[in-house]
Amino acid sequence: MIDEFAKDHLHGRLRRDRKALLWKLDGLSEYDARRPLTATGTNLLGLVKHVAGVEARYFGEVFDRPSPEPLCRWQDHADGSDLWAAEDETRDQIIGFYRRTWEHSDATINELPLDAPGHVPWWPEPYADTNLFAVMVHVLGESIRHAGHADILREGLDGRTGLRADHEKQIDEEARAAYCAKIEQAARSAAQIKP
Repeated sequence: MIDEFAKDHLHGRLRRDRKALLWKLDGLSEYDARRPLTATGTNLLGLVKHVAGVEARYFGEVFDRPSPEPLCRWQDHADGSDLWAAEDETRDQIIGFYRRTWEHSDATINELPLDAPGHVPWWPEPYADTNLFAVMVHVLGESIRHAGHADILREGLDGRTGLRADHEKQIDEEARAAYCAKIEQAARSAAQIKP
């Protein structure tokens, strides 16, 4: 009983965070979806591409259920190529790949018990032999982490925040500026920095 509850709960969270990550692309220009927004090149469409690949590998080859999508070898991503969209990769292609990956991942999750054995060849020993529960927790952590990155990146672009559109509030620029000024003042006071 607890296994089914845990599995359903983890799976529900994964579904929620998948949608949140995709929502961060809504309404963005092609340039803003792709451009590097940090010193290391992190970008919104690249995060979606990366998380899609993570899911495809963990819920695919780890359980000997290869993704129906063609994937390069996991070793080939050491160059960071899974973290950004090449100019010939369209937004629709990447989002489509992510959505199809959901279907394959969901089938793996639905068909296997939490203690189903898996093998992660890129994990060091003795951790490479694992199970569905550990992989679900790991992938959920990856998804949450990158959805958080996307949230901050999107906020930096146009101030939009939140988990999904139906919870989004109209931005009150004046209230936001006053709030940030209050935080800045507290930081300066704590550090004893004069304005």
